[in-house]
Amino acid sequence: MRAEAQAHVDQIKAALALLRRFLDWDRALRRLDELNARVEDPKLWDNPKEAQNVMRERRRLDEAIAATRAIETELNDTVELMEMAEAEGDNAMVDDAVGSLATLAEKAEKDKVSALLAGEADGNNTYIEVNAGAGGTESQDWAEMLQRMYTRWAERHGMKVELIDYHAGEQAGIKSATMMVRGENAYGYAKTESGVHRLVRISPYDSSARRHTSFASVWVYPEIDDEIEIEINESDLRIDTYRSSGAGGQHINTTDSAVRITHLPTNIVVACQNQRSQHKNRAEAYKQLRARLYEHELQKREAEANAVNATKTDIGWGHQIRSYVLQPYQLVKDLRTGVTSTSPSDVLDGALDPFMAAALSQRVTGEKVDVEDVE
Repeated sequence: MRAEAQAHVDQIKAALALLRRFLDWDRALRRLDELNARVEDPKLWDNPKEAQNVMRERRRLDEAIAATRAIETELNDTVELMEMAEAEGDNAMVDDAVGSLATLAEKAEKDKVSALLAGEADGNNTYIEVNAGAGGTESQDWAEMLQRMYTRWAERHGMKVELIDYHAGEQAGIKSATMMVRGENAYGYAKTESGVHRLVRISPYDSSARRHTSFASVWVYPEIDDEIEIEINESDLRIDTYRSSGAGGQHINTTDSAVRITHLPTNIVVACQNQRSQHKNRAEAYKQLRARLYEHELQKREAEANAVNATKTDIGWGHQIRSYVLQPYQLVKDLRTGVTSTSPSDVLDGALDPFMAAALSQRVTGEKVDVEDVE
């Protein structure tokens, strides 16, 4: 078998192995049989909400199992066809088989990522919060670059982006910003981006053209719908109002319409200033708080299960999840998965899918992926 074809086969088999491991294959088959039996029971439909949950789980499992089997069947058929073509010396048919394997490898990767987005809130819209680290203008400029990066990523996927909260830097960039990204599986894809991001470059703000290292943190949490119950005691909240600020004069309010809510037990702080009405800003801030508390609980569960600390840490050395080096060489490296890119400009323009896919896979395997360049 040609080396190129073997590489595609290995990639497809790795994706299938991950899918089977994630689904817990034997358990998934038994569970699908149970769900099919429940759907046939007329009594199930006496409780519409329960019936809806059963149908949703059944559809997800059925689609994942069917997709895995379809890939396995197509892989076996294509390999068999290629071996026959090689035996007969039919190079044109071998070339067609190699092309089919390449297409199948892409499909397997997409199906793998789709299957990994099976969490309770993965299909929801998401908030993405960016905060500059210590370092003044340098870090604030880097924070704004990250804000643009996630905006471009969302736009590439046809998602809509709404700026919820914004605090401009003194000279350039931003101190912090919170965006709402609306689209299918927005949280599922973006959730692995939480953490500290490090930039190394020749500073445009340094007259001596020295190399600077800057840090900014990203925090991702899902929009919570009414079906997910989050209990909040009003006595645990401190609510402050202040005047809105923005990128230009027309964005600045003359009344105290912006709202900041602090959840005292967890010290979680949310803010909203994109509406002119204090009432609307309060409602949006309250939605953010519910989302942050939900994500806080998810992080706590994951930390307990993996015996590691939650992702959100100090914004500085030793805590970064990804490094973006613009000088002296061009490199972006994810320190969790080992995935790298030698085109930082593409990554900063929103080409984040390989990093997200690898981080999702790592949550299942617990291992770094063997990928050196995602160009």
